[in-house]
Amino acid sequence: MTRKLISQGSRFEAEFAYSRAVVTGGWVFVAGTTGYDYSTMTISEDAAEQARQTFRNIEAALKEAGAGLDDVVRVHYILPDPADFPACAPAIREAFGTARPAATMLVAGLLDKAMKIEIEVTAKLPD
Repeated sequence: MTRKLISQGSRFEAEFAYSRAVVTGGWVFVAGTTGYDYSTMTISEDAAEQARQTFRNIEAALKEAGAGLDDVVRVHYILPDPADFPACAPAIREAFGTARPAATMLVAGLLDKAMKIEIEVTAKLPD
């Protein structure tokens, strides 16, 4: 079975020895992804914008893997403050209005206090 590793150049990937996504056995496993713009390593203070950037980051990893947001079957949302979840909802509906993956929302601390949401997804590669 072949295994493809996808990186987006985040300093976190190098520091903590992980890949943005791993493609194996017809599946794409996208690591917890945040609202950083990895090209500049900047992050918005706004939770809604962080959610939109997070989905842009996830979508780019999925595209490189040969999949898209409509192929996502499982998603985990992790937020330090559950009060930020409603602000993120429009970006979530936009990303997953068609796919409607199985989902879980967790409240937990994140690595950087600037991070307001982290999203992890699993996608099935198209046949």
